Amino acid sequence: MRHFRSLPAAQSAALFHRLPAEVSVHSGPELQAVALGGTLYTPANRPDLVKDVLRQSELGCGSMVLCLEDSIADADVPSAEKAVVATLETLAERGGDLPLLFVRVRTPGQLLTVARQAGPATAVLAGFVIPKFDNESGVAAAFFDALHLVQAELGLDGRTAGKHRLRIMPILESPAVIHVETRAAALQNIAALLAANRADVLSIRIGATDMGSAFGLRRSRDLTIYDVKVVANVISDIVNVLGRPTGGFIISGPVWEHYNNTERVLRPQLRATPFAGTQERELRKRIMTANLDVLIREIELDLANGLLGKTVIHPTHVALVRAMSVVSHEEYLDALAIAGNVNGGAAASPYGNKMNEMKPHQGWARSTLLRAEAFGVSASDVTFVDLLEGSMP
Repeated sequence: MRHFRSLPAAQSAALFHRLPAEVSVHSGPELQAVALGGTLYTPANRPDLVKDVLRQSELGCGSMVLCLEDSIADADVPSAEKAVVATLETLAERGGDLPLLFVRVRTPGQLLTVARQAGPATAVLAGFVIPKFDNESGVAAAFFDALHLVQAELGLDGRTAGKHRLRIMPILESPAVIHVETRAAALQNIAALLAANRADVLSIRIGATDMGSAFGLRRSRDLTIYDVKVVANVISDIVNVLGRPTGGFIISGPVWEHYNNTERVLRPQLRATPFAGTQERELRKRIMTANLDVLIREIELDLANGLLGKTVIHPTHVALVRAMSVVSHEEYLDALAIAGNVNGGAAASPYGNKMNEMKPHQGWARSTLLRAEAFGVSASDVTFVDLLEGSMP
């Protein structure tokens, strides 16, 4: 897949200083992790999963999760497993461009069952998503044991020519991680387990819905997750332990679960100034009507707090995450000026509007250049509004 692939060549040339790169299950793990973008979850018991995946691929979705966990009633799990396997088989036979595909499983045994039944069709699978991941009971380690069995049986350990490495994405959402009295030890235990299996971990996801549930909370569409302080504190600690520039992981932003219009309580959070033209004003109206201005605000705060990408449950959210993930021309020139300049010192930025400090900003520059490879760099005169126009379905 490639982000913004559906844009006409002339429009791409006008919007981008540097186009996004092609990404597949054979790409390097860092690029895959950064390029996930808005990861769209869909219940595995949907009537036609193949059609859903192909449709989202046409719309530019970069990653999808076929969910066998919370979105599936217990009684429907066996039929949903069969649907996932049949979907992977059909997609593998069809070939062509696809999003990075994952299956969210309930147990290590289910991981083994799905992978073994899919067999060669795992060629289109990037990995598995592991819910409620912690290292307190031994279940998390058992997921790695199951993954290693699958890798050995199907040759998906990255050592077999023509085959990729199958990886996992753990979701941090268990009570041990959420509650303050156990959080520090739980995160240290998770860090040790992930470090011991570093090559098998693509990225880390955050389950904010379960975090809010632990306190009987659910945020409204007027508030970002960072306004819910007790959850924001958990996210902060996750980034502190697992998201450091050296030895850390790509961590994605939590789900935005709203998609229908409802009555507003707080003032809209999207300025009118960038939406100057007639078409742009209509785009702003669409965003405001769907209350997506707060989602845009939350994506900005995700990026500011060290998170990249986002769990989403609606295709319009995918487009917003993708547009907001593009590196601006200004950011790109700053990152190029800083990257590799380890001798220190400071200099005015290429745009002449800020100070670039060479040593402190190395981690930022490296992550920005990775994001530039995955999502591209906007042209110097292009704003996020222009990218939204090219992204919204």
